[in-house]
Amino acid sequence: MKTFITRSRRLRGTPFTSRLEKQGVKSFTVYNHMLLPTTFSSPEEEYNHLKEHVQIWDVSVQREIEISGKDSSELIQLMTCRNLSSSKIGSCYYAPLVDSDGGIINDPLVYKLEENKWRVCIADSDVLLFAKGIASAKKFEVDIFEAKVDTLAIQGPKSVKIMEKVFGKEIMNLKFFKFDYFTFNKRKYLISKSGFSKQGGFEIHTDNIDGALELYDYFFKIGKEFNLKPGTPNHPERIEGGLLSYGSDMDIFNNPFECGFDKYVDLNSDIFFLGKENLKKIKEKGIKNKIMGVKIDSKFIDVSQGIPILNLKNDIIGQLRSAAYSPKFKKIVGIAMIKKDFCNISEKFQLKINNKLISGEICNLPII
Repeated sequence: MKTFITRSRRLRGTPFTSRLEKQGVKSFTVYNHMLLPTTFSSPEEEYNHLKEHVQIWDVSVQREIEISGKDSSELIQLMTCRNLSSSKIGSCYYAPLVDSDGGIINDPLVYKLEENKWRVCIADSDVLLFAKGIASAKKFEVDIFEAKVDTLAIQGPKSVKIMEKVFGKEIMNLKFFKFDYFTFNKRKYLISKSGFSKQGGFEIHTDNIDGALELYDYFFKIGKEFNLKPGTPNHPERIEGGLLSYGSDMDIFNNPFECGFDKYVDLNSDIFFLGKENLKKIKEKGIKNKIMGVKIDSKFIDVSQGIPILNLKNDIIGQLRSAAYSPKFKKIVGIAMIKKDFCNISEKFQLKINNKLISGEICNLPII
């Protein structure tokens, strides 16, 4: 039986949704009240294609919160445990956001557009309200709003060549986690060297629907020589690469140390951010859980809810957060939150699913 999604102002498509439907998208999920495509053919086919060629992803669900004004830099620093005091215009920063308890609110890329103007590209949570709440409490002089931006990701080993053909040779000088403005058909686009894959690529931030659709269509007009296909963030590829997904692998009940974000937590300088004192206490006491990779002797697992991980004595030692069949390993790979005492490489465990025990072992992230 087919399941249909009823669209409304509360659950909307993107400027590219109609294009995706014509190109044969098979399924969507929901992020930030918007439709995110998840499958065109199969995760395995798309995995192999992504690693060999180039794909274009509609990731407009990555909403962008713009923060500007006299106190914008102070507000941004209050929101993240990463030290941004030496940040530079033209760079983007992976910057976990934390609340007063040290719990992770989100793990966005933060773009420094101007000295007092920032963009926060968010995953699935209410960062807009978080930022407005802090600004109101602190009486900051800032403007905070959701920018009217829709993002296309160009991902895969052939991404540089196809981007060069569309935007010119200058795009080849763009470094990882840097951004600049490039022109196509007399319209300027903010483009960053970034993306939710380990295959390399770019993210194009479009702010004009007509221009965005024109650009999308042009990619496919010239894309045949690069074997360009529409795609989506690929579940097995991102799990193997150790790319965490907020809301699945981690949430507000996890702290940055549990998630391996130690290098993004500055507890020693004089910067101030929410949760700093609590994170100091957590670091001093030591974490109780840690994000780890897992390999599971199966070809299919439904992780719509977290699955308890058991040791060989049937004690719960963790929770499976994400999982997908890996064409590389010919088994399920996953991301799990494991009790610290059991975070040993090759530690054996089992899952109980439908009264059957499935075996697996713990491994590092990324999974190689």
